[in-house]
Amino acid sequence: MSISASELILNPDGSIYHLNLKPQDIADTIILVGDPDRVALVSQHFDTVRFSTQKREFKTHTGTYKHTPITVISTGIGTDNIDIVLNELDALVNIDFKHKTVKKILKQLQFIRIGTSGALQKDIPLDAFLISTYGIALSGMLESYTTVDAIANTALEKAFVAHTKWPSHRTRPLFIEGDSTLISKFESSKAYKGLTVTANGFYGPQGRRLRLPLQDPELSAAMATFNHEGHSITNLEMETSGIYGLAKLLGHKAVSLNAILANRAHGTFSKHPKQTIERLITYTLERI
Repeated sequence: MSISASELILNPDGSIYHLNLKPQDIADTIILVGDPDRVALVSQHFDTVRFSTQKREFKTHTGTYKHTPITVISTGIGTDNIDIVLNELDALVNIDFKHKTVKKILKQLQFIRIGTSGALQKDIPLDAFLISTYGIALSGMLESYTTVDAIANTALEKAFVAHTKWPSHRTRPLFIEGDSTLISKFESSKAYKGLTVTANGFYGPQGRRLRLPLQDPELSAAMATFNHEGHSITNLEMETSGIYGLAKLLGHKAVSLNAILANRAHGTFSKHPKQTIERLITYTLERI
């Protein structure tokens, strides 16, 4: 059945609407970064850059690193943007744009997030690397899709709800596991591992208070003390669960690598954020 023009929107040149990309413009290995300026920080390490484009906050460079084809694309901030980026990247490889039909043979992509994050645990130092074993979705975006129950860990969800006294009127917290093969590929003695909370905002949703009072000022502390069968919540950010959830639903692989720039337990922030991000970029590319 053909997909209507209002569902799969293409630009006049045939590229997909938001990302401004055509199927031949991307590699099968895709690095996701939030900040458009970080795209060049990654691609400066490439042997060559054969393609580049930008539309809004979505900037893309495709090239090779040690002869391996890689695309790096900026997503902007938040799971609403992740919904755009992952759906459109999947469409590029798994939908026939000419006939607007799903292809019979589907391609699997691998997504590697290089992002920044704040640690909740006192023993995770500033400028450390952290691999997300699970993303915890608090935004509600994934619940737009009917198959989300098949990818969620309900045991961890129930334990989280009980521990944090999560109110029933709030969005269901979904625990989505990262791809085990990619996690193994990037783990080392240099990287911590843990559960990553994906908040739907930077201030109140992450327990930061400037002028507005918080509905649940103790939530961050409750999350920091969560432990269920050896699973602890280590950090907060704004994209991981969206990447993990949509990757699983669409049949792709994903891992989230975090540069720890803040420690919420100590109230501290990195004095060398650019250097830490650069080290994580180098670490990631070498392991790809």
